[in-house]
Amino acid sequence: MPFEIGIMTFGELTEDPSTGALPSPRQRVRETIEQAQVADQVGLDVFGVGEHHRTDFVGSAPAILLAAAAEKTEHIKLTSSVTVLGSEDPVRVWEQFATIDLLSAGRAEIIAGRGSYTESFPLFGYDLKDYADLFREKLDLLLKIRDQNPLTWSGRFRAPLVDADIAPRADGGTIPIWVGVGGSPASAISTGHLGLPMALALLLGPMTFHEETVQLYRAAAAKAGHDANALPISMNSHGFVGRTSQGARDTMYPYFARGMMANNHQRGVGLRLPRAAFDAQSSPAAGLLVGSPQELIDKLLTYHELYGINRAIIQMGFGGMPQKEHLEAIELLGTEVAPVVRREVALREKSVA
Repeated sequence: MPFEIGIMTFGELTEDPSTGALPSPRQRVRETIEQAQVADQVGLDVFGVGEHHRTDFVGSAPAILLAAAAEKTEHIKLTSSVTVLGSEDPVRVWEQFATIDLLSAGRAEIIAGRGSYTESFPLFGYDLKDYADLFREKLDLLLKIRDQNPLTWSGRFRAPLVDADIAPRADGGTIPIWVGVGGSPASAISTGHLGLPMALALLLGPMTFHEETVQLYRAAAAKAGHDANALPISMNSHGFVGRTSQGARDTMYPYFARGMMANNHQRGVGLRLPRAAFDAQSSPAAGLLVGSPQELIDKLLTYHELYGINRAIIQMGFGGMPQKEHLEAIELLGTEVAPVVRREVALREKSVA
């Protein structure tokens, strides 16, 4: 299958580390749609919007932002990154993304995850002690909605469905559903058992961080009778591409460090990232996808060699990077990085076929 490269955003609202200016929510949502538009124009494959329910993010309703992006784009796939399924109603999730699929002529996808930020659970009346069970049950329901209509179903956490007619249906009859996995062995095993595509999240750490995760995923898939090597895997990571290696790091660092302090999981308890630590995380063996076009090409090809990934989605601009620099990086990713990576992966796969 062809190698896909995309970008994602969580729409964070962060003070500029140089000026102290804070973008308005209106500015940030308009910038998000423009990022999708440029990504589509330069030939990227995927655009994702993540879900957070706090005033320092504008991504509390990713489906609405993706619907707006559908009207401004023509080719790019539109995905959540992620849908916090445990605090959502799977019926409503399906209805929203099937509508995006109709608007976009079949370009909608869902990355369903447990959610590393948990503010949505009390907000919508769920108990965090049910965190894992909520996800399992709701993923089961979402998959059944995708595959059956009308549907009869019952579970613990919502009213049963009896011959429920759930509409609209997707443009092409189905919607790809990925599972977001942060490294939990249990999550990798259950995703493999279901034969679903896996979207791996790697924030900081070595490139080899997910070796055991992928091994467990493929072993569980094979044990369940799936073609483990045919299941798609995505690597989702922070990054930035600039004209030069040093320029990319110098541009990304102050915004990324600010975002890690201001938009971390718990308000007021940010992660302090000194420049030396950032540079270490940007080295060839570390996970951040930051550098010149050639550095990103090399690192993405290394990820492909390590894990056999079919997709990479990069969260660029984290921490409120100005739109000008953000769009320039998107253009470089689409015009100078993606074509080379696709070509090299295709040659690799042809040589082993």
